[in-house]
Amino acid sequence: MQNVAAVLFDLDGTLVDSAPDLTTAVNRMLADRQRSPMPEARVREWIGNGARKLVARALAGQRHIASEPAETEDALAQFFVHYTDCLVDKSVLYPGVRAGLERLKALGLPLGVVTNKPGRFTDPLLKAMDLAEFFPVVVSGDTLTVRKPDPAPLLHAASALNVPIEHCVYVGDSLADRGAADAAGALLVRVPYGYPGEESAFAGHPQRLTMRVDELAEQINGIFAA
Repeated sequence: MQNVAAVLFDLDGTLVDSAPDLTTAVNRMLADRQRSPMPEARVREWIGNGARKLVARALAGQRHIASEPAETEDALAQFFVHYTDCLVDKSVLYPGVRAGLERLKALGLPLGVVTNKPGRFTDPLLKAMDLAEFFPVVVSGDTLTVRKPDPAPLLHAASALNVPIEHCVYVGDSLADRGAADAAGALLVRVPYGYPGEESAFAGHPQRLTMRVDELAEQINGIFAA
């Protein structure tokens, strides 16, 4: 049976529910532009492809957009200012995350984060959530020139941990996570929560590979079993 060499994690929607603070930043940006605020439930549907896409969707008022609104660049700069101010006001860990990470660490498994979130927010968020100690390797959305669903961030993390990617488990909640894991050759474990914008992306995903982080930690030795 193949052994797990390392476990890599998405951040937003997988380890941390950051939607409340992202909603605050989005709505402050919209207010700057004399736009009406959006309910958190709508903003949750737009998370999953990085800050720029979130802002573009907020400006358009919908998830599926053919092209970015012309004002996206300026609005993104405003969003970054506001998100810096409210980064950890209401963000929380999902249930089972800390217990699961503690068990995985106790088992001696190398852990890493691979996220599309810009590094200026990734590191402070991990520190504020008291998670930084678990992750010697963190690949943010601007660490490389490409982001998920490109496989390069996952391959970069595996290389930094000095493990083969095909022996890695990647834990995520979005289509970008699934695309990156499939392209890189990592085994994808989907968390049973996260953000609702891409539910259809997991049609056909094995139910046995959908679990919380603490459940993954309990089953890690047999995760590659058929």
